[in-house]
Amino acid sequence: MNTSNPFFKTTFKFFVFALAICCLIACDKPDAKFESGMWRGALITESGVEVPFNFEVKDSAQRYIIYLINGEDRLRVDSIRRVNDSIFIKLPLYDSEISGVLLDNKIDGVWTKHLADKDVEMTFYAKANANWRISERVIESPYNVSGRWATTFVSEDGKDTTQAIGEFFQNKSKVTGTFLTSTGDYRFLEGVVDADKLSLSSFDGSGAYLFTAKVNADSTLTEGKFYSGFSHIETFTAKRDSAISLPDAYSLTKLEDGKKLDFTFKDLSGETVSLSDARFKNKVVLLQLFGSWCPNCMDETAYLAQLDKKYRKQGLEIVALAYERTTDFAKAKKNIGAVKKRFGADYTFLFTGYTNAEASKSLPMLNKVMAFPTLIVLDKKGEVRKIHTGFSGPGTGRHYLDFTQEFEGLITAMLKE
Repeated sequence: MNTSNPFFKTTFKFFVFALAICCLIACDKPDAKFESGMWRGALITESGVEVPFNFEVKDSAQRYIIYLINGEDRLRVDSIRRVNDSIFIKLPLYDSEISGVLLDNKIDGVWTKHLADKDVEMTFYAKANANWRISERVIESPYNVSGRWATTFVSEDGKDTTQAIGEFFQNKSKVTGTFLTSTGDYRFLEGVVDADKLSLSSFDGSGAYLFTAKVNADSTLTEGKFYSGFSHIETFTAKRDSAISLPDAYSLTKLEDGKKLDFTFKDLSGETVSLSDARFKNKVVLLQLFGSWCPNCMDETAYLAQLDKKYRKQGLEIVALAYERTTDFAKAKKNIGAVKKRFGADYTFLFTGYTNAEASKSLPMLNKVMAFPTLIVLDKKGEVRKIHTGFSGPGTGRHYLDFTQEFEGLITAMLKE
């Protein structure tokens, strides 16, 4: 073929131009409609198990909005892009997104979570007009799991155990609730009791969780499996126990004897901030040890943002110390900024330069940093009054309400000192 021929060149240029126009038209007018209403989505683990969840699609003035549904929680997602038959859903937190092909009221694709040094992917699919979550046809069960359950999780290798409390509410076959641990909770879980099988799941853009267990007549749960993310699996057992409790959250992290809390880190504009700065003198100061990757931290940030608005003028200062999965300032700033914007958090956020695994190194005056979030309370003299490990968010129901009421009482009393 003689590509130097003028006729060929003219024809080729016209073909390229026509192809570009077709592509633009295709991009502007997708063939497949993103159906409004309830969808059922699922992520596939390494072992082939489905982690199901529901989401609602709304079309508002030709702009798509999605709400991820887990129990009473509705996570709004409004960054949705269509390119021909492809769809890209950027989740608002945790630096992750869903991408796939939209065709015949179905999406086939992947969920990608961006970590510090790699991306992790899980196969994803979804189907429109499906308001069921675990089982499309549920067998009526003689069991009701409502109440409080003493739970023991065991790692796959059998070396680590975690004590937890299962708190569930059952209405007919539907179950909502969560598991509480000393370091936080698993937020809003939703599922069913189908015959003698309990199944609960959750997906919020950070964690993909599925809990399954056999419900027994002797008020026990056996054969429990906990699937988290692509490959993590734990086993668990549980027994109904209305009196079970966890260790006091104020007893786990301590200031070493004779030590004084201090630090110097950078804010998001690159300016250094120290606890000894004049702005903190004669103030009640809350230090939030936090990470943009941490779901319990998001619940705490939402709470602290409101606390800041209510008490800042009375002398409350809140400072978040961010421990990201990356030490790259630009990447960390982007993720932290997204959290601030999401929750309208106007208090100070500092980039520590330490990853979440290095938190104890950054504050050597503490006995340890065992959980995110951790909340350190300092009085007007700069003395550490209390340290609260973990956070029980709205998904824990009355536990969240009890904590917020008790904590606000503590803050108001300290502001009056």
